[in-house]
Amino acid sequence: MNPVSAFVLYAFIWFLTLLVVLPLRLKTQGEAGAVVAGTPESAPANLNIGRKFLMATIFGSIVWVVVAGIIVSGWITIEDVDVFHRWMMGV
Repeated sequence: MNPVSAFVLYAFIWFLTLLVVLPLRLKTQGEAGAVVAGTPESAPANLNIGRKFLMATIFGSIVWVVVAGIIVSGWITIEDVDVFHRWMMGV
């Protein structure tokens, strides 16, 4: 796997992990009882975005190491996931 592919894979996994981590331990303004004027009750009261980025980085890195290890080892190849056999045809 070349470095650009590794970076793109990491970025994809990191953003996917961030989308999973963002709603964890979320407390809305409505639940906190302190709704700021002009915002909906469903707006976060305290987002803790730095902590969420750190969690996404840690969990995303773990997932990336596993996925990259599988790709580099050759355990799963493009031929294994090519159900229409297009890879061998050159299409």
